[in-house]
Parts: sequence; C-alpha cells; structure tokens
Amino acid sequence: MARPERERKQEDLSFVLQAVKQQHRNPGNNGRGHDNRGSGPAYAELIESVTSVRHGEGGKRCFTEPLTDYSEDSGRFTFWPDSCGQSAKASWNSERRKPEMMFTNSDEAVINKKLPKELLLRIFSFLDVVTLCRCAQVSRSWNVLALDGSNWQRIDLFDFQRDIEGRVVENISKRCGGFLRKLSLRGCLGVGDTALRTFAQNCRNIELLSLNGCTKITDSTCSSLSKFCPKLKHLDLASCTSITNLSLKALSEGCPLLEQLNISWCDQVTKDGIQALVRSCPGLKGLFLKGCTQLEDEALKHIGAHCPELVTLNLQTCSQITDDGLITICRGCHRLQSLCVSGCANITDAFLHALGQNCLRLRILEVARCSQLTDAGFTPLARNCHELEKMDLEECVQITDVTLIQLSIHCPRLQVLSLSHCELITDDGIRHLGSGPCAHDRLEVIELDNCPLITDASLEHLKSCHSLDRIELYDCQQITRAGIKRLRTHLPNIKVHAYFAPVTPPPSVGGSRQRFCRCCILL
Repeated sequence: MARPERERKQEDLSFVLQAVKQQHRNPGNNGRGHDNRGSGPAYAELIESVTSVRHGEGGKRCFTEPLTDYSEDSGRFTFWPDSCGQSAKASWNSERRKPEMMFTNSDEAVINKKLPKELLLRIFSFLDVVTLCRCAQVSRSWNVLALDGSNWQRIDLFDFQRDIEGRVVENISKRCGGFLRKLSLRGCLGVGDTALRTFAQNCRNIELLSLNGCTKITDSTCSSLSKFCPKLKHLDLASCTSITNLSLKALSEGCPLLEQLNISWCDQVTKDGIQALVRSCPGLKGLFLKGCTQLEDEALKHIGAHCPELVTLNLQTCSQITDDGLITICRGCHRLQSLCVSGCANITDAFLHALGQNCLRLRILEVARCSQLTDAGFTPLARNCHELEKMDLEECVQITDVTLIQLSIHCPRLQVLSLSHCELITDDGIRHLGSGPCAHDRLEVIELDNCPLITDASLEHLKSCHSLDRIELYDCQQITRAGIKRLRTHLPNIKVHAYFAPVTPPPSVGGSRQRFCRCCILL
C-alpha cells in the first residue's frame, strides 16, 4: 500500500536537512570539519571568493568558482576560477595528504533527484553565511542555488569575519544586488567610503544597515546612501567618529523613510544636524545619541516638535541637556517607551513630573547618576506609568524607601531594578517591594550593591520572588554568607553576585591585636 503523501514529503525534507547538516560538518565534501566562526584569513578569503562575480561568454554572469586548495596547517582557502560550462574540479593539497576529487557527478546525487530545485532553494534560504558558502562547494547545481541572490537577503558578518576588506563588501553587493535587505558590518574596521559607495549603488533596496564601529567611514558614505538607498529604515553609525552634521543633512534629503538612527559617540553632531534630520524624517521611532556631548536643549526641542512617533531615545552622557529640553520631549513624544538620560546630572524632579504626565506607555527608564532626583519626582512617575518594566536608579543618592513603596504598589510589571549606591534604601523598602504585585511573577533582577543599610532581612523578604534570576550584593557589608545560603534554599537557581572580606585574624598569643576594618583589609 502506498504511503501517504505527507509522510513521503516529511521523509524527503528530513533527508535534505540531514544532508545539509552533514555538509555543514564536512565543508567542501573533504571529510574534515571546520568551526562555523571564521578565524584568521581563511573565512575572509572564502566569502570574498565565493561571492565574487565573473562574466562568462557573452557577458553571462557565472558564479561557479569552486574551492580548489586548502592548507590544513595555514587554514587558508584559495580559489581557481572555473570557466563557464566546464566541470568544477577541486583538489585538496596539504603536507599530509593530497587527494583529488571531481565534482562532475554530484548533480546526479539522490538529493537532487528527489527534490525540486525550488524546495532546495527554500531550504538554503534558512542557512547562515558559512553554511551557504560550504553548500556552494558541493556541486555546480548547489553552487547556483546556494549563491542565488534570494538567499542573501540578510547578512551579518560580525560572528563570521571582522577583518574583511572593502572588496569583500563590493563583491557581496554585486552578488546580492536588489535582493539584499539587511547587512551588518559591525566591527569591520577595514571597510571604507569607496566600498560602501559601490554597495549603495548595487543594493538600492537595503533597509537595515549596521556600520557600528566602522571607523574609516566619513560623511561621504552617508552621501552615497542618501543618493542610492531611499528605502533605508535602520542605520547604525555608532562610534563612526568622523560623522558630522553633513551626514544627517544628507540622510534627511535622501532617506525619508528612516525609522531608527544610531549615532552614539559621533561627538561632532550638533543641533543643526538634528534639526535637519527630524524635519525630513517624521517617522523616526528610535534615536540613539549616546555620547553626543555637543547636544543642548535646542536639539531636544526640535526632536519634541517633529518626532511624534518616537519610541526609543538614548541621551546618555549628553551632559549639557536640562529639564527644559526633556520636558519638550515629554510633551511632544507621547509614545515614548524607552528613555535613557543616565549621566545627565542637570535634570531634576521637574523632568520626572512631565514624564509621568505625558508618557504613560513608558517601559524603560534609565537615570543613573542623576543625583538631583528625589522621591518627590519618582512618586508621581510611579503612579502614572504602570507599564514600567526596567528602571536604572544607580547613584540616585537621594531616593529612599518611599520610592520603592510607590513602585511596589503601582508598577506590577517591574522586572529589572537597579538601586546600586542608593545608600538610603533599607530593609523596609525591600520588604514592600517583595510583597508587591511584581514580586511573585515578574521581578527578575535587583541590584543592591553598595547599599550599606541592607541586611539579611532583605534577603528574607525576597524569598517570595519566584522569578528572581539575579541579585547584586557587592559591598553590602551587613549581608552574610548564611543569609545568602538561606535565600538559595528557596531560590536554588538564583545568581548571587557578592564578595566578602577575609576573616579578621584572631588575637595573637602575645596580647590583643588591632582589628582592621573592611576597607583596610581590601586595601
């Protein structure tokens, strides 16, 4: 009796996945495995060669450039171009053995007979960069399928190879063309303006581009993106310190669909660049300006006036901003869900009042090292922002248990809370937090390091926090090993980060000995 059609299809699919996994373990069908992540020049050369584009007779594009030489000792791949229409020949040479193999019969393999090319192409679409390159070395048919542009819509080279050169990016852009939607070159220090201009010309449908840490690029790259990539939505230029206002003005002219921009640590940007950007990109939802130290309140006023869709804003260490600029943000960006103003020491409770009144969807608030904030500001914030999930209050040295009481009552979704260096917090505040609605199912992380008034009693109050995954107790001098041990009996999987000074040495036989304080012992 014939098997059901569904059963046969499942068996075929299982067969294909098994074959792909086997090829993943044995690249190039040579019987020797290799780690997924590139190390040294081997993988850079691999992707550069596999993604290179050649032209055969009559200008026909040909992508069949099989692996021909591999040295196990040096870990390098070398490619010999294969002429169009000829068989792909691979020979493996090393000092230990030098077998040769022909790929001429691979197209007749069972897997190619059992499944149509459309299904194989669909399966290849789920593979990562390394595996696609390996599959391209199996046979001529797999080479064509694996290197089809539709499989290269999303490329992230961060875990693959970061010491690539610009020509690799150019080859990728020629390979992928209009198929490419997402590309991450994060940490690729060798990529510069010339390569990215070629990329922009070839990949005009790019929507997400990460150039985080590509320190060679300048305003010229943004000019190319503006000219050729009108569909760009997400752009990461963090740590590209040569970026100036000219880049933002160029993006405002050619990338009106921009939704997320990261220019953290681009400290040459001023209010003029921000003004040009936000006026032409009203759909901005995420703006990361961490370390843009020249920004003042005037820049924030432009953001508040022109970015009603803003959801995420990071202003960490923008030390010149004050309440005036942030209040404008609060009044103009009612959809704000994540706000970071850590290190902005000039802000006061007036900002918290405006935030609580206007941004009721707020989920993440980071105000570390904002030492002027007090309970008077956090109380109305907690009463209005019931969706708060993460709060970083590190070094908000004026807050007391009053803030914790308000959070425990009004913020049932709280998951992460940092109270490091909040030296006025006591066991009573932790008691209210441990009995609040967030404690039983939500609270996952609490940081209490350098809270000198916290004792083992706080750990007792946290026993009911069944979701608690991590607690920080560094330099909590009244916390003991016994208290931590009792907490772990109730929460066996919790990660407790703490340290203890060595035990004070006992008095010597010759008489009493001075007892050293904890600080002296550490020193």
